[in-house]
Amino acid sequence: MVKRRRQWPEINEYVVGTISRVETHGAYAILDEYSNNEGMIHISEIAASWVRNIRNFVRERQKIVAKVLNVNPKKGHIDLSLKRVTSQSKQDKVKEWKRNQKAENLLELAAQKYNEINNGNKTLDDAYNEVGWAMEDNFGDILTGFEETMQKGIDALLEKRIPSDWAQIITEIAQSHVDISHVKVTGTLEIQCYTSDGILKIRDALQSGMDVAENEESEIDITLIGSPKYRIEVGSNSQRNAEAIIEKVAKNIISHISQNNGEAKFSKNV
Repeated sequence: MVKRRRQWPEINEYVVGTISRVETHGAYAILDEYSNNEGMIHISEIAASWVRNIRNFVRERQKIVAKVLNVNPKKGHIDLSLKRVTSQSKQDKVKEWKRNQKAENLLELAAQKYNEINNGNKTLDDAYNEVGWAMEDNFGDILTGFEETMQKGIDALLEKRIPSDWAQIITEIAQSHVDISHVKVTGTLEIQCYTSDGILKIRDALQSGMDVAENEESEIDITLIGSPKYRIEVGSNSQRNAEAIIEKVAKNIISHISQNNGEAKFSKNV
């Protein structure tokens, strides 16, 4: 189970769950990230096609990614949908889930190490409350905090005012258990401009995207696939960082060309 600060999910959020039971009118799923609260998937939200036999689509103990349609904490009700989850949304959520699982395992190791050094009895909950949530606030997610610490050392934590006793332990765990691999994220950009100097404006827009990433710790390449499509590739030592940069680059290009009588759209490659 991966912890969340909130007890209840938010509407339109994507969640990971485990199918707990299947009935004729729908299925129920335990939400792994939210204190094991249970959500309900009505049969009409199982699939876009007609569902003749619900068990052809879901089964007990199956892991699923669902979209939250409604939340009523007072009644303890959470309505979910499977059919409204796109393949890209599912892939993104699974990546996030795996990162959070890895982060939680590292935090648990840190709590054990803390207890060994201080003859204490820190639990995983203590680790979250005393250092984990602070890392999430400062680095975007906990695993990124471990990754940056592995690269930059204890100063990456101390400059964020992470308690020194925890910072030392987190640094030791990061250096011994975090392996940062180089990852690449790609996307396709369709860009058009119909003015007489459209080619120059497209060139300037693409350059504006390159300029955005100039100060980032990453590699970026934009190549022509065939007019009007361009391939954007970002390489970084962090999946999260690479995805953030490619979105930033694409957003800047789209903004630039839109201001110059052009249009563009971007899609991240799966």
